Amino acid sequence: MTALALHTARLRLEPYTPDDEEEFVALFQDTRVSRWMGEGPMTEAEDRALFGRIFSKVYAQGLFDVWAVRHEGRFVGHAEIKPSPDVGGHEIVYALVAAAWGQGFGTEIARALTGYGFDTLGLTEVHATVAPGNAASLALLGRIGFRQVRDMMEEDGSTTRVLTRSAAFDAADITIAGTARDAAGAGQPR
Repeated sequence: MTALALHTARLRLEPYTPDDEEEFVALFQDTRVSRWMGEGPMTEAEDRALFGRIFSKVYAQGLFDVWAVRHEGRFVGHAEIKPSPDVGGHEIVYALVAAAWGQGFGTEIARALTGYGFDTLGLTEVHATVAPGNAASLALLGRIGFRQVRDMMEEDGSTTRVLTRSAAFDAADITIAGTARDAAGAGQPR
């Protein structure tokens, strides 16, 4: 999948290229970021293998959509929307390099991903999963219409919040592949 580039007012979400590997690995090796992602921090070798699977598995088999996020041509993050049996629908995931925090990019990415889910994938709901300690992401999601629907107990005994955004929520404007669209938003690393 991931044939389309998504555009916001300041960001471009575009398919990864092999040249993005070092920036991808650096993003996920930053424990300020990776502590909130999936199973948490991984080794550099595991992150490199994860990057490789974007091409050998995700893109090759069309499993779901995943993008490099750029601001003024510079890599600033990662974004994806994918089916998740844990939430019973599609989940958005995003992460930003620390230097990009506090600039509203997370909100733009979350809105773009959610709008893509509604407008392009035809979803009626989009989900996000967030650790209870990730106050910034919980607040961001709340501001753009996500509501907590339940908690999930993880294998390690921790709790993950499941938040959901309905397509019925008021839309915000974004551009998808050069075409103005009405979209809505949500987002955060799982």
